[in-house]
Amino acid sequence: MRKGGALRTAAVVAAGGALAMSLTACGDPGHRRAAGHGGQAEHAPGRDVSPRRVPGIGDRMWHRVPAGSRQVVAVYGAGPDSPDSTVELFTEHGSRWERTASWPAHNGRKGWTTDHHEGDQRTPVGVFTLSDAGGVLEDPGARLPYTRSAAFQAPRYWTKNAWHDFDYVIAVDFNRVKGTPPNDPTRPEGQSRGGGIWLHMDHGSGTSACVTLSKSAMRYLLHSLDPRQHPVVVMGDKAELDA
Repeated sequence: MRKGGALRTAAVVAAGGALAMSLTACGDPGHRRAAGHGGQAEHAPGRDVSPRRVPGIGDRMWHRVPAGSRQVVAVYGAGPDSPDSTVELFTEHGSRWERTASWPAHNGRKGWTTDHHEGDQRTPVGVFTLSDAGGVLEDPGARLPYTRSAAFQAPRYWTKNAWHDFDYVIAVDFNRVKGTPPNDPTRPEGQSRGGGIWLHMDHGSGTSACVTLSKSAMRYLLHSLDPRQHPVVVMGDKAELDA
């Protein structure tokens, strides 16, 4: 366990209520593998001419990105009701944004929503900070504060291909308290608003609300996302992002 190079203690509640609440968002997959997703990460450093704005993000959404953010994880949903998406990492260099990596991914099994609530099986559209990480596995060298705990372990009554979903997780700061472990149960806007929205490892199909990527992609993000760069995730279906 570490926190910016220092030790961090997992919350005692993680072993019980926190895990149950977090899993409400991520949920038992219950879906078969979607073709073309869940494979190895496709790293593409310097592949594109660096634009002055992250591509595919319209004015409405771009204006919500904090001025100090120098890293953007963009989640481009295939459609408003689709569980398929693409995740790309952008880093600002001077006045231009460079795409450093791209991966196939999954989101909520029913797609996206601008008004997320517990149990709707849709991923919230928006711009959210990324402050905390953790998982079952040992810290792989994350720059974000990382909490290692067995409490992240997915239940064994889930399908076997989902048992490692939470080996690595990055908390999306939606209805949660920043600076706490990802599985902290606190919901400032109330339980019905939903929570426990994470980037985590992919099981090959849609989720209850989280965004999922391959293990290599998660390791890449954990190595890359730097609190000093104030990383955010910008996510939604392509049409909503580009509006």
